[in-house]
Amino acid sequence: MRRCFGFLALAFPLFALASETRSESWAQFRGHRCSVADGAALPTKWSENEHIAWKVALPGVGWSQPIVVGEKVFVTSAEASDQAKPDPKNRGPGAGASFFGFGSAEPPKTIHRWKVACLNLNSGEAIWEKIASEGRPTIPIHANNSYATETPVTDGEHVVAYFGMTGVFCYDLAGNLLWKKELGSYPMQFGWGTGSSPALADGRVFIQCDNDKQSFIAALDIKTGDELWRVKREELSNWSTPLVWKNKTRTEVVTAGGGKMRSYDPQTGDLLWEMRASGRSAMSPTAGQELLYVDSADRLMGRTGIFAAVLPTGSGDISLKGTEKANSSVPWSIQLSGYRVASPLLYQDCLYVLEQQSGILRCMDATTGKEHYKQRVPDTSGFTASPWAADGKIYCLDQGGTTVVLQAGPKFNVLASNKLDGMFWASPAVAGDRLLLRSVEHLYCIKQ
Repeated sequence: MRRCFGFLALAFPLFALASETRSESWAQFRGHRCSVADGAALPTKWSENEHIAWKVALPGVGWSQPIVVGEKVFVTSAEASDQAKPDPKNRGPGAGASFFGFGSAEPPKTIHRWKVACLNLNSGEAIWEKIASEGRPTIPIHANNSYATETPVTDGEHVVAYFGMTGVFCYDLAGNLLWKKELGSYPMQFGWGTGSSPALADGRVFIQCDNDKQSFIAALDIKTGDELWRVKREELSNWSTPLVWKNKTRTEVVTAGGGKMRSYDPQTGDLLWEMRASGRSAMSPTAGQELLYVDSADRLMGRTGIFAAVLPTGSGDISLKGTEKANSSVPWSIQLSGYRVASPLLYQDCLYVLEQQSGILRCMDATTGKEHYKQRVPDTSGFTASPWAADGKIYCLDQGGTTVVLQAGPKFNVLASNKLDGMFWASPAVAGDRLLLRSVEHLYCIKQ
């Protein structure tokens, strides 16, 4: 089934909101368990003609992950006339962007419309669609980035869409705008654009805005948009999403950074600990109850950097000194090479790390950092979407639309390879027994 939603489409009456006051669905980037969806009963095999519950064409361009609450799917995009589409063969800068500091860095002159849409989970039909903002972008982007790369968040009553330098917009589930807020517009490294999604916990929306001029992290009240606190960060451009880590000791807001990895008190913004990093980060932290895992890469090329495990008792400066590989707060660390954008996955005592360009998957012991294997995943190219896990299986979606399913565990065992059409950079969403995958053109719902 293939459908298309457009401007001001309204195909279904609104569902009752009583059952949606608290979301048990995929409510933010990587869901509420860092891309783990045990019990989801996802299919192992699919194609363009098999196990596709519905497929809808999306307006404009966006790499935001869809989110789900109840029977509603929310997705964002940015649309303009004569809009160029991302292409995996295009490794150069976007229109007007500079490359390694050379050339123009002007945003496009065309008028863009930043959109938030609500779809029916069962059918893909549009329930409502709103234009959050309209105007000319204030910064350039890489040709394969978008002006709607940040994933929205929901608490089951509010949907908060963050469009980077364009602002923050909050809707109720019926599509009524509750508040909006501008946080400023700042230049990004090489004109590549933004990509850090908001995180949500206890009625607070946490936004990490690392840029080349005035970096900060802020907490907003989800009901009013009021700024509860803002902390200046001594960072240049990063693209990773903050993680709310509810560990056995306390709740922390952890941010990957180029200069330092940092943890903040979610109530006050006070710094809990910091750890020296490698230069920049697009990979978001991941965690279990016992350990947190952070990743970074060198500033210029983004190829090599420290990958480390952190205990939930850190305080102050926990940086490794000299040639140290561990200390009282960091039980282990390793130096990783290879370009990485996808966030690591923790599942059943193993860590899975994907490389952006070479199609390589690493599997490591989560307790010690020992490498179980490093394998090129067959039938794949580079990985940008974060991997996910369900019921003893690991799913890896490459930028060309191939999802390879592997048996979880320390041995490399491919179970299936599934191909869809198009380019895929967005991370997935899982809702019950449904898998939502976004390409540059379409949103797919895959179901057994």
